Amino acid sequence: MEIRNIGVVGYGEVGKIFAAGLKPQVAQASAWDLKFAQAATAEAEQGHARRQDIRACGSMQELCEASDLVISAVTASNTLAVAEEAARFLRPGSLFLDLNSASPGTKQRGAAAIESRGAHYVEAGVMTSVPPYGIRVPMLLGGAQAAALAPVLVAWGMDAKVLSEKLGVASAIKMCRSVMIKGLEVLVIESYSTARAYGVEDHVLPTLQETFPSIDWSGQGAYFFSRVVQHGQRRAEEMREAANTVREAGFDPIMTGPIADKQQWLADLARDGVFRDLPKKASWQEYADRLLGARRKG
Repeated sequence: MEIRNIGVVGYGEVGKIFAAGLKPQVAQASAWDLKFAQAATAEAEQGHARRQDIRACGSMQELCEASDLVISAVTASNTLAVAEEAARFLRPGSLFLDLNSASPGTKQRGAAAIESRGAHYVEAGVMTSVPPYGIRVPMLLGGAQAAALAPVLVAWGMDAKVLSEKLGVASAIKMCRSVMIKGLEVLVIESYSTARAYGVEDHVLPTLQETFPSIDWSGQGAYFFSRVVQHGQRRAEEMREAANTVREAGFDPIMTGPIADKQQWLADLARDGVFRDLPKKASWQEYADRLLGARRKG
């Protein structure tokens, strides 16, 4: 399989990482994002692409027509819409690699749209946060063309493993993991903030440390707070897809739905500036104090 030109849909944190990381491996790397067409963001986002030697496309059509492989790196809520739009313009025989955190059913519907136009759909379950790993983030691939695409990605320096020809298996693994990880995030935030409100955190955390000594509960707490504050909207959307995954399995997402609501609540507070100007390596106590302040103002 020869891939000379790639395109990335979604020029956010993940899209920027993959576009820049894969640019040295291909003849041309392109990107398309709605922010390229919006007056408030066009200059900054297109300028960033140019500095990275990434071609900033003017439309989805331009991106798809220029690419042998299109990588979708958008928010979970846009997964299906992007696949359906790309399907209109992908060249027959080209590939669409879906990195997004979505339910098996969402991925299968996206695949149906792509493959109805003669292109090939490969799903990826991205198994941990992208920034610490870059393009080497571990991912599981699924779909009829996964086995053909994987060696190309590995040759580019990616950690891609073929899981199944059946679509939805990789996404199911990713979503089930997300229920646990994103759920743990909000449990820690809720527990720590409540302990802080009662002034008992110096008693609560040592008991956690005693029960699970391999975890740095203070450091992990700070990391959870920071990631949710920074990416709460994306996490909320992912958890809504995780709830869909639970429903598709025939269960009521009694826990997963509220996890999404809690992530959304934190995202809304972040958007309203509750955590503005906190230092990059703020402690969990600093984050919790902002939540307590917001509670009192409310």
